[in-house]
Amino acid sequence: MLKKLKEKIDSLYVIQNYRKIFPYIKPYWWRALLSVLITIPIGSMDAVIAWSLKPYMDVVMVEKNTNATNYIPILIIIFSCLQSLLNYAATYLNTWVGRKIANDVKMDLFDRLMANEATFFDTTTSGQVMISYNTDVDIACNGLLSNLKLFTTRVFSSVSLIFVLFYNSWQLALIAVVVLFGALYPLTTVRRRIKSVMDKTIFSGAAVMSHYNETYNGNRIIASYNLYKYQSARFRETLRSVFKLGIKMIQRTGMMSPLMHFIVSLGIAAVIWTGSYLIVHQQISAGNFVSFITALIMLYNPIKSIGNNYNNVQMALMAMERVFRNLGRVPLIRSNPEAQELTTVGDCIEYRDVCFGYKPGHPVLKHVNLKIAVGQTVAFVGNSGGGKTTLVNLLPRFYDVNSGQVTIDGTDIRRFSLDSLRDKIAVVFQDNFLFDGTIRDNILLGKENATKQELDAAVRDACLEEFVGGLDLGLDTRIGERGVLLSGGQKQRIAIARAFLKNAPIVILDEATSALDNKSEAVVQKAIDNLMKDRTVFIVAHRLSTVRNADRIVVVNYGEIVESGTHQELLEKENGVYASLYKSQLR
Repeated sequence: MLKKLKEKIDSLYVIQNYRKIFPYIKPYWWRALLSVLITIPIGSMDAVIAWSLKPYMDVVMVEKNTNATNYIPILIIIFSCLQSLLNYAATYLNTWVGRKIANDVKMDLFDRLMANEATFFDTTTSGQVMISYNTDVDIACNGLLSNLKLFTTRVFSSVSLIFVLFYNSWQLALIAVVVLFGALYPLTTVRRRIKSVMDKTIFSGAAVMSHYNETYNGNRIIASYNLYKYQSARFRETLRSVFKLGIKMIQRTGMMSPLMHFIVSLGIAAVIWTGSYLIVHQQISAGNFVSFITALIMLYNPIKSIGNNYNNVQMALMAMERVFRNLGRVPLIRSNPEAQELTTVGDCIEYRDVCFGYKPGHPVLKHVNLKIAVGQTVAFVGNSGGGKTTLVNLLPRFYDVNSGQVTIDGTDIRRFSLDSLRDKIAVVFQDNFLFDGTIRDNILLGKENATKQELDAAVRDACLEEFVGGLDLGLDTRIGERGVLLSGGQKQRIAIARAFLKNAPIVILDEATSALDNKSEAVVQKAIDNLMKDRTVFIVAHRLSTVRNADRIVVVNYGEIVESGTHQELLEKENGVYASLYKSQLR
């Protein structure tokens, strides 16, 4: 009972997904329709060959008269050529439509991917993203359309061949049709058999892709720590899991085609036995029988291998379900429908009784209260993992508070549109991501339509002039994927130049110099000092020497603010946490 209910629910999902894909088909509907209509004559022409054998056998083989059937070979050649041309046209149209639809779906999925909140990327591997947002689309669109062509061709072929069967002998045709439905019955269990295995296979496939991605990005760690055997062992274990799932898939579906083959053989045997009786009793002619057997074999042969194609169709349908599940996913962090635009930051930024945790029951911030006036520079210091970075990540809404409020000029930031909020904030991370392209491309991400004067000013204020001037191509020098051709200090200054171009009133510096050597830090610190002028600045730092001049230093330990004040005020506190940290770093 439960299985039948589940199958009905699955069927309902399939219908719903077909409805959802119609908007993607609509721009190309006439090509899609034409590709389906072409399959009608492709399939129907199979019946011509089978039908033509009756007059050939009766006239030539029995009556020994060739004059009346000279047209049959020519007719077969003409129909075969026409069938081949139509088959090419249908394949071309299916491929064109399939790839167009796939591209449109991928664009929508890509937009959904970018809109996902930080928590999604924290918990989803790169392999899962590649499978869910790329590979599944190809399986769903291209696989479904190519198999649709195959199935529609065979449907019309089967209908026309069944007509030939009844034309030659209704008695034999009834036997053939009953056997046909018996052979197709095992297909009704395919979806239930492969669904659970397919879901696990997708997960394992994503793990394989994640291994490749990790090896590419972590190649220096692998080399420096001699992790070749370790990585190979992990990869081998994943491949072993994929192999087991592949074998399990064969175990569940591999008997489908042999079983159908056996049932079809029984049908052919029954037809030959009955046909012999009908010929002997002169109820059908030899031409009828030969035409019938030819039509029957042409009908049954595709059926014997249809199991594998049907498996592919079911996989495509399940991939489509996953695609539309991702398309329908609503980001946890998004603009409210009545969101207002944040135009200026005129008074203050305030954290009001803020509590936050990445996982339920594991608080990272506990009842934080903090008020920062516009134009102030505030530095957050404290123990590692104490919540400093989390605190500043709440401001651009990378995450939303569990309780409490973060406000700008007294308004909860959740009431502002995400775009307008983030337009007012520039972030310089410890490890800034640079895109493949030129230095100019990466700086202009801060403001795509920046003038030459604005770009030159950003380069100058970020202390990049000397570095860029020493390059043959200057700002048009390519930096490689993720900026692999640059040093850490050069990457940071490009990120700072990008922030200069953005010209946001709020700047977040998250460990912006902690990964640099002393010489690079001095240059980057000068660029940061330029960036901080006339802005509200949030600094997260481990090196306390870099925050001495902050208007206010906030000490965050274990999710709570334990001290707050200027550098001098905190040093003068007896047994103060900041004073203890500062003295230990000096030592």
